[in-house]
Amino acid sequence: MSYITLALAKGRTAKSTITLLENTGIQFKDFHEDSRKLVFYDSDKTIKVVFVKAVDVPTYVEKGAADIGIVGKDNILESQADVYEMLDLKLGKCKFVVAGKIGSTLEKKQKLTIASKYPTIAKKFFQKINQPIETVKLNGSVELAPLIGLADYIVDIVETGNTINENGLTILEEIEDISTRLIVNKASFATKSDNIRQFINRLKSVLE
Repeated sequence: MSYITLALAKGRTAKSTITLLENTGIQFKDFHEDSRKLVFYDSDKTIKVVFVKAVDVPTYVEKGAADIGIVGKDNILESQADVYEMLDLKLGKCKFVVAGKIGSTLEKKQKLTIASKYPTIAKKFFQKINQPIETVKLNGSVELAPLIGLADYIVDIVETGNTINENGLTILEEIEDISTRLIVNKASFATKSDNIRQFINRLKSVLE
């Protein structure tokens, strides 16, 4: 029997997803959070889960190394992967925002410097408002950038906004809502259509 390969990122998303799958009756008896194994099979040997970095999930799916991926919308947008986005799992809800120093406004200048872990998303947003920018790619502590003069503003993900506020910044613009999504490889959707649709329907049944 052929199986579906599902790419997941370890961490909160994986834990929530495994719980969600268990609620549909799909069991991964060998899975536990502290395991260093990267590959797990469900009890029926119909689903293989592979654990990869969150940023790599869209690539695994696009290239066909996985049939399905479950990952945050942020990583899908930033990767620009050519995949089908099939389902919003409504997990890990947050949003992309533009933020700057308290008291500032989103001013249009000749060119702005934007610090972000997500330069592609930042570029797309500012292109829409016809604002030229230069991006500074940062992998952490993005909130520091406007405070020390590294950037005019930041583009980042916020859940509650507390980290932004505690670091002397304020949200100036909301870009897009983010949550965990299910994506599918385009070729797999043609060759394994029945299995994939059945998998998605099982998830839908516990989400509704």
